[in-house]
Amino acid sequence: MAGHSSAVAARSGDNPFLKTVAAISTLAGWCSAAMIVAAVAITCQMIIVRFVLNQSTIWQTEAVIYLVIAATLVGLPYVQRLRGHVNVDLVPISLPPRARFAMAILTSVLSIGIVTVMLWYGYEYWHFAWERGWKSDTVWGVRLWIPYLAIPVGFGLFLLQLIADLIAVLLGIDKPFGLE
Repeated sequence: MAGHSSAVAARSGDNPFLKTVAAISTLAGWCSAAMIVAAVAITCQMIIVRFVLNQSTIWQTEAVIYLVIAATLVGLPYVQRLRGHVNVDLVPISLPPRARFAMAILTSVLSIGIVTVMLWYGYEYWHFAWERGWKSDTVWGVRLWIPYLAIPVGFGLFLLQLIADLIAVLLGIDKPFGLE
């Protein structure tokens, strides 16, 4: 709407912090894509093992589930950087610039607060699994701290990107909601 493209990345200007966060978010996006490719490859291998070779699978289903979940969490900052999350920009478009700015700051601060809580509890959950030596109840018996690590890493990187977005708006490097 109004010339706004959801595929436009957040601006970083010449700010070294914003450029670094943008690079980290892009790297997270590449890692997320690699996890999806790995999950698809493992799924294809699983199909061959089960239906062509008529053998049972041991680790494939669990690995695919963990990879897709990790890809989703680790990909959060990249999607935020590209402004790819589903949004409804009817209200920001209809607001005057000062109210749009205030709304952008409010929503950014609220988002940072919510993601901080998710990061806190995600870290606690990961640390609990690591400390107790939890393993999955499957034949593979994967140590659960490994896949659970995607929770604090994903939310930590997402929080970093949200902070960078807020700083970019506060410094005037980026426009609220990416709208001109």
